[in-house]
Amino acid sequence: MTEPRGPVDSSRIPRFAGPATFARLPRLDEVARADVAVVGVPFDAGVSYRPGARFGPAAVREASRLLRPYHPGLDVSPFATQQVADAGDIAVNPFDIGEAIETIQDAADRLQADGTRLVTIGGDHTIALPLLRAAARRHGPVAVLHFDAHLDTWDTYFGAEHTHGTPFRRAVEEGVVDTSALSHVGTRGPLYGKEDLTEDQKLGFGIVTSADVYRRGADEVADQLRGRIGDRPLYISIDIDCLDPAHAPGTGTPEAGGLTSRELLEILRGLAGCHLVGADVVEVAPAYDHAEITSVAASHVAYDLIGLLALRPGLPARGA
Repeated sequence: MTEPRGPVDSSRIPRFAGPATFARLPRLDEVARADVAVVGVPFDAGVSYRPGARFGPAAVREASRLLRPYHPGLDVSPFATQQVADAGDIAVNPFDIGEAIETIQDAADRLQADGTRLVTIGGDHTIALPLLRAAARRHGPVAVLHFDAHLDTWDTYFGAEHTHGTPFRRAVEEGVVDTSALSHVGTRGPLYGKEDLTEDQKLGFGIVTSADVYRRGADEVADQLRGRIGDRPLYISIDIDCLDPAHAPGTGTPEAGGLTSRELLEILRGLAGCHLVGADVVEVAPAYDHAEITSVAASHVAYDLIGLLALRPGLPARGA
């Protein structure tokens, strides 16, 4: 078996030199195959407030230059135990949301055809729907752990069915998610009305607010989530605005009172051993960032997701 090809050696080539692939990993076309592919989706035509997440993948890659090969929090070397590669960006139509969704789904299907698992960097949260469709095509309806300040289960915006505020309602309607294992984490802030919570509950979501995390702590929350997820195929979707604006100012719809980056990372580490089949990190809008605070946080979140994937190697897809 060929040893995985890891990041560029920073003791020989400075971190600030060379192409900005994620964590300075090889490109997908430089390896025979990848167990995990990091792919960007520079798309933000589905936003309802501040645009700019189309520049998220490039910013997160640039901020990931400082990541190192060993993860002490998970006690794993995620680039040594599996082949991780940067698959570049999925080029999507910035003027047609429907076409963009189809393009993302087709690309995700192709990338996953040989069992590769995806960690996707957005882009706005609209991209979660085609990624969930692709995951369900391989694994059946998936459990979803959704970190976000917002529910993202609204019906429409200005009559549009596909926006960054609607992907999880559409996913439930399409049957691509397991409604017995759906959770929001980090929600907070004003809503349009109490019925938003009622409708969300009807769709099957449980809610852990940012205040719940503050009061109960990351370990207790992670235990609760593990109990809800069980051993189901799991998809994790992380809107960086789940973090407080102090930790992630560079995002399109910031809300006060969010998670700290430490809380988010500790909850993720508490999910070690779960059957993770794919994940995304979205809504990084670098134009509103300061000193790469948001991009650095997002790069570490993606690194933790890759670490979780390393702890449980890919399993055969449904029907494989």
